[in-house]
Amino acid sequence: MPGGVPEARHRVQEAMRAWGEPAERIETAALIVTELVTNAVQHTSTRRIRCRLLRSAEGVRICVWNRGRAGIPGPASSPDASGLPVAAAPAADGPDGDNSLDCLAEDGRGLLLVDALAARWGTRAALAGRLVWADV
Repeated sequence: MPGGVPEARHRVQEAMRAWGEPAERIETAALIVTELVTNAVQHTSTRRIRCRLLRSAEGVRICVWNRGRAGIPGPASSPDASGLPVAAAPAADGPDGDNSLDCLAEDGRGLLLVDALAARWGTRAALAGRLVWADV
């Protein structure tokens, strides 16, 4: 399934180029989908992962769904207009309150990248799996 990550990245880039999206937004989306699909591959219990792009006047929403329900830091704020929760920045305070990243597990740092690159992002868990989304 590791081949799914480059395939998802390539398909996102192709779709966004066909839509005429700016190159900077395409590359940002490629980085985000790489992180989200990588997380899905690591945390799913099956081979089924879905990646979907939703285009609107405001930009593009990347949605990645898998059957895994492993703990992904959830957003702390209320839902956006579409009803999906909007993420607050993941806490990065070290044990001494020094804001170092040393306290984060290596596999949690990708979400810091998503948080830095996305206009907003969020996650939703359900019995059928987990959806993680990001707006660019």
